[in-house]
Amino acid sequence: MPPLATAPDPDRTPSRRARPRRYLMCRPTYFEVSYSINPWMDPAKPVDPELAVAQWEQLRRLYLDLGHQVDLIESLPGLPDMVYAANGATVIDGKVLGARFRNQERAAEGPAYQEWFRAHGYTDVLEPRHVNEGEGDFLVTGSWILAGTGFRSSPQGHAEAQEFFGRPLISLELVDPRYYHLDTALAVLDDDEVMYHPAAFSPGSRAVLERLFPTAVLADEADAEVFGLNAVSDGRHVVLPQAAVGLAEQLRGRGFEPIGVDLSELLKGGGSVKCCTLDVRDPR
Repeated sequence: MPPLATAPDPDRTPSRRARPRRYLMCRPTYFEVSYSINPWMDPAKPVDPELAVAQWEQLRRLYLDLGHQVDLIESLPGLPDMVYAANGATVIDGKVLGARFRNQERAAEGPAYQEWFRAHGYTDVLEPRHVNEGEGDFLVTGSWILAGTGFRSSPQGHAEAQEFFGRPLISLELVDPRYYHLDTALAVLDDDEVMYHPAAFSPGSRAVLERLFPTAVLADEADAEVFGLNAVSDGRHVVLPQAAVGLAEQLRGRGFEPIGVDLSELLKGGGSVKCCTLDVRDPR
């Protein structure tokens, strides 16, 4: 097992370096909340489609301004949650593990994302046998794949991912239905640095996280419930919901540059920054 993370020098703020990334996103052309498959979704609350698109466009432009590549997959009618591109697949070293959704309402998204990757030259694309919901539940650090279970992705899906990618995988159990995907409760900041909300995890999983990441940034309830951990980091800039002010302050103290954005309309579907962003990790 790789060595555990070491504590930072308290007298020196780390110098952070941004790394260019490639992201896949899906414009929320057909976004609406017409059913409920997580505690954040309430079909009785109206959604402003134009505002949802405007907020999403702000996020896309921000990535471009930061020097990242953004590819787009066409949104399909009848799939209002397709905007949450992170759920569509997991990509590591150019290998693509497709998604298999637990809920029938999202089932057609998996094949749509797999087809996009095949059409764009990816030859190692696996259609999974077991339930996994992409980067919603698979987050990649320098040493491990962190994998969430408890509400969506299955333990069998974890084993399938480890076998496909050939990387050590750490299963983590989520226990609060508000944080139904791992990317709502934990974010990778850089290499083996993470931030997470301890109360979202079972006692055993919290102990694992404490052992693997003893210097992690810990989010309190106030920052977690505004989806502050549904964030994207390029190693220096951390894009996160603007309401997560406590997390932003902690990140500044670690040498990161937090950038707050407003995705309040998309939060009505149970997603924010990370949910809208699939990290395409091509071979370096």
